[in-house]
Formats: sequence, structure tokens, C-alpha cells
Amino acid sequence: MDWTAVTVTTTNEAVEAVSNILMEHGASGVQIDDEKDYEQLSQVDWAQQGEILNVDEIPHVQSGAKVTAYFPATIYVPEIVPEIKRQVDGLTAFNLEVAPAEVTTNKVDEANWATEWQKYYHPVQVTRFLTVVPSWEDYQPQNSDECIVKLDPGMAFGTGTHPTTKLSMQALELVVHGGERLIDVGTGSGVLSITAKQLGAGSIRAYDLDQVAVDSAKKNLALNPVAADVKVAANNLLEGISGEADIIVANILAEVIIPLIPQAWGLLPVHGYFITSGIISEKVDQILDAQRKQGFKIRQTLKMGDWYGVIAQKPGDDE
Repeated sequence: MDWTAVTVTTTNEAVEAVSNILMEHGASGVQIDDEKDYEQLSQVDWAQQGEILNVDEIPHVQSGAKVTAYFPATIYVPEIVPEIKRQVDGLTAFNLEVAPAEVTTNKVDEANWATEWQKYYHPVQVTRFLTVVPSWEDYQPQNSDECIVKLDPGMAFGTGTHPTTKLSMQALELVVHGGERLIDVGTGSGVLSITAKQLGAGSIRAYDLDQVAVDSAKKNLALNPVAADVKVAANNLLEGISGEADIIVANILAEVIIPLIPQAWGLLPVHGYFITSGIISEKVDQILDAQRKQGFKIRQTLKMGDWYGVIAQKPGDDE
């Protein structure tokens, strides 16, 4: 079966928002070509990890980012491209820089599509204890404490390469000690739920607005036996959700975090943690102010490039 690739040329900060738009239009997966990802790849000692990889030989953008989505032949792409362009341009209303915001299309046969994924994804060591490994890689842990998060990056966004995902994983490593009840909002590929399980979390509920993402998360969870009991469902943030969680994690756009703050507050017990990421530097003060206004105590901010993650906590009466 032939596929149509739709590529949006944009900025680093708009990658996740553009990915969401493409997935909502029925894409079967997204491929992100981000200059910052290649900067990070070039800093890895691949020889030490037993791999021969010359990052310079991998085709990549020199500035900004390209988000490519793949649509099956059952979707008439010429009909949806104008709407994709309109929605991408509309992201400026959320103070996201999207230029040049060019949208192009290209026919791709299924065999080439499968090969394309493997050019761009390699094991990524996020921390000393957490490594994201593509499902086709035969990767051996480098130490006995290393936790492997297996993913098929072709299924959905959230592969462990983007700074916002890395910040979320690092934050989980800091607050998960074992047995916690956790809610993963905007689960995407399911990478954060898998991470939390590998770190010892107890029951996990994962939600995403997009059913395509829910299905993708389920497939990725199946690659990781430790995450077999994670419950995944479609839902708009935490609307209608009940039942306390010790940790709520959300790697989503800053604009979407704002309405999530009171929802998270209502589901967290005293001393419960609220982890947020996907926050570009221009928006971090807005998010911190909104969380403090709700009553959260900011325990730690994490930074990688222009992106921030925040670890907040619901305080007790003595604070």
C-alpha cells in the first residue's frame, strides 16, 4: 500500500503542537527531524556503546525542525492539507513561533516508510538508569541498574529524543520511589507510563485526547511486560476522572497545562506531586505563577535547552 508523507517545516518549539495536529487528521505516525536532536546525538560516544554511527552522515535539517506524518491511501490528503496549514498557522495565537510553516506532500511506498523510521532512531540514554531503545534494536544494558524502555517510534510521538520527554523522565526518576499511584496525561507513545513502571510505580492510568495515540500507547506498552497492567483510555485532560493519584505527569503544551492545574490539584492528596513539561522558556513564568496561585509549591525546575520541566507538590497544612 502506498502512503502519503505530509511534511511541515517549522520551529523547535512548535514540534509537539504540529505533531498533534497531524495525528488528529488521521496520520499513522510522525517522524521528527529536529536540529537539536542531532546536536545531542553528536555528543554521544557511540563507539563506547558498541555502535558505529556517524551522525553527520544522517540526513538532517540544519535549523528548526521538520515534522513528517504518514497517511494511508484511505485518506484523501489534498483535502486535508489546507486545513492542516490553517491550523499550523493558527498556533501563533498561542504565542508559538511556527514560521516558515511550509506544508509539502510526497508519495512513499510502504517498504520505504518502514526503512525511514530506522534511520532516525537509536538507543537514547536519558539518565544513568533510563535508556529508550527502538523495538528493532538488540541493545544490552550497560549496567545492572539500567532500565530499558522499549518503543516503536513509528507509532506515535514521544520517543525519548525530545527535551520535553527527557525532562519528564528525569523528573519521574526523582519522585518515583515505589508503589505510587500515577496518572499520565497526554500519554502519546506511552513512554512516561513505561518509564514510571520501570522505576517501580504501582497502578497507572494513562489518558490522551486522540484515540490514535491511545492505540499507539497500548502497542508500546505491550513491548514492555512490566507495563502490562497500565490502563489507557481516551479522555480530555482529567475531565470526569476520579480517584486520587500520588503523581500526575503531563508532557503537553504550556497552554494546555493551564486548565489542567486545577484538575490535578483536585486529584492529588497532600504531598502529591504534579510534574509538567513541554514548557518553552517564554512560558515558564506563566506556568509557575499559575501553579503557585493554585497552591502548589514548586520543588524543582529542570531545564534542557529552551525547554523546562517543573516538579510541583501539593503542600500540607504546615507549609
